[in-house]
Amino acid sequence: MGRSRYEIYEPTHPHFITCTVLHWIPIFTNKESVKIVIDSLKYLQQSDNLKIHAYVILENHLHLVARSDDLAKTIKNFKSFTAKELLQLLQQKNVKTILDQLAFYKKAHKTHTEYQIWQEGMQPKLIQSEQMMREKIEYIHHNPLKRGYVDEAKHWCYSSAIDYEGMSGLIDIERMW
Repeated sequence: MGRSRYEIYEPTHPHFITCTVLHWIPIFTNKESVKIVIDSLKYLQQSDNLKIHAYVILENHLHLVARSDDLAKTIKNFKSFTAKELLQLLQQKNVKTILDQLAFYKKAHKTHTEYQIWQEGMQPKLIQSEQMMREKIEYIHHNPLKRGYVDEAKHWCYSSAIDYEGMSGLIDIERMW
């Protein structure tokens, strides 16, 4: 999983994960780019047995509490696929400013590509207790509130907060842990 110093020692247990766009560039500012992320997560739920307990997608990063049969591999697949799809979308829409930034901030050792979408690593934190799980889910759901995007967590459509209010969101959520 890149050059991250963080390791997953319990690959089938829930982890709090952050995936950040390189240099915090705001890529997820339209439905098309967010749809790439959501569709990829849905696909991985089927193909990699990804269980998502909570999520939020903001303009330049996302948080998950998730587990799978091999979480490091699942997240690697997620980042690889979404990077290709997002670059294709940015090129198709000719979003030159963002493409220029993704090229400029790309890490020097990434010689096989012109652009880099994701920062390396994912900073996984093993969920070690029910209290920690609740704290991480609350943190995830309140992220849009802290930024002033919504008045109530359940109003942010790119989040699992609505699922914890008894309704269905955009991605199936595993509420049992």
